[in-house]
Amino acid sequence: MTTFETVRVAAIQATPVMLDAEATIEKAVGLLEDAAEAGAQLAVLPECFVSLYPDWTWTAAACTDRGAFDELYARMWEESVEVPGPRIDRLVEACRRTGIHCVVGINEREAGGSFTLYNSLAVLGPSGVLHVHRKLMPTKHERMFHGFGSGDDLRVVDTPFGRVGGLICWENRMPLARYLVYRGGPQIWVAPTADTSDGWIALMQTIAIESGAHVVGVPQFVNRAAFPADFPIELPDTDVYMRGGAVVVGPRGELLGGPLYGAEGMVVADCDLRAGLRTRAWFDPVGHYAREDSLLPLLGLPAPAPVTAQPYAEPVVQDLV
Repeated sequence: MTTFETVRVAAIQATPVMLDAEATIEKAVGLLEDAAEAGAQLAVLPECFVSLYPDWTWTAAACTDRGAFDELYARMWEESVEVPGPRIDRLVEACRRTGIHCVVGINEREAGGSFTLYNSLAVLGPSGVLHVHRKLMPTKHERMFHGFGSGDDLRVVDTPFGRVGGLICWENRMPLARYLVYRGGPQIWVAPTADTSDGWIALMQTIAIESGAHVVGVPQFVNRAAFPADFPIELPDTDVYMRGGAVVVGPRGELLGGPLYGAEGMVVADCDLRAGLRTRAWFDPVGHYAREDSLLPLLGLPAPAPVTAQPYAEPVVQDLV
């Protein structure tokens, strides 16, 4: 539902327990409890948090060592999440117990005959799994691990505190994908990511200004110590692979919290949803500023049907005497 209250959000910048879904979910449950204790109504966890993101800094080695790649993929699949399934149910139960809503990035597998993994975003609440979105376009190295999403799941989710929508990592760079979600009227935009660049913060500010929504961007923090001793891929010689950058941005592009770098942590911020209503009075990307009538035909798409005035019916005068 569309509301205009103030919503407290928590951007949880955390490290998964690499290639251990059960331990990662146990960690996530504790983090959701911490967020709820901080008063958060919505908590957002990073991309592929359960339980490994295939980062470009080390996946190059998998291209030249097929045996190592095969072993890594097999373990990723074994430690992935089915929806519905017992692993996601544990997170739903944590939401039910604490009253919080949660967005979490997962490596999703399908029950049945398919062994393809998807980079997915799950929206959970006390009532269950509210929505799952599969990443449309795996980025470069991700294509070795993740299938392509279909796009029919690009929509927003109604929650008691407002409408939540978003995209995964570099999907947020895709103008048409953003526009499709904008049409659902998101008030809080969630963006689990692996991008820890300065440009990512600028993108989060752009989306906030463009959409009129509050934006929650959440990467992982990953250092060398996070990897198990039997990790099948040889790691580059560096201490930190993902530096973080959790951030909450207001609808005018202002930083409400973060960015947080160099450690695990939680960025908590209060989002006044009425501020988004005020900004959309000036710029509504899918309303008075959209101009679909002019722009869609240039893409070879039909323009919206024109609005036609209907004549008023003659008033009925009744004798009340």
